[in-house]
Amino acid sequence: MRSVHFISPTKGKLSFEEMMADITGYITGLPTSAYKIIIGSDSQVRQETCFITAVIVHRLGKGARYYYRKKYHRKIKSLRQKIFYETALSLEVGSLIARYLAEHGLGNLQVEIHIDIGAQGETRDLIREVVGMVVGSGFAAKIKPEAFGASSVADKHTK
Repeated sequence: MRSVHFISPTKGKLSFEEMMADITGYITGLPTSAYKIIIGSDSQVRQETCFITAVIVHRLGKGARYYYRKKYHRKIKSLRQKIFYETALSLEVGSLIARYLAEHGLGNLQVEIHIDIGAQGETRDLIREVVGMVVGSGFAAKIKPEAFGASSVADKHTK
């Protein structure tokens, strides 16, 4: 993860460590608030598949900040394969963030994985498997319409 960078709409390109320092600074800046860390991925297929993984720090009732990383992959035509890859990318980032938070005394923060699937549409048959994958990895899982981390924030940057 050292060479991978994240983009902050306000601060530009950040390394993983810089992003996490910004996140912990945001949280410790107003420690009386409640926080949730949300990770969601989405993709767009063109000549290749563009995957976006968004990291959102939600200060409950008081706004949020977000960061994202972009990754390109060969063209993936299978919806099932795309959804599983998006989820795997979110779990990879989620694991790194959870480890960082635990090492820095913030292990009590809830980390949610937002999955770009829902009971309506083609992805409904994947819900059990993909949610099981996330919950089995130790994270809370949200699907549409509650999965705004994937369906709104990440989706915005795939275009």
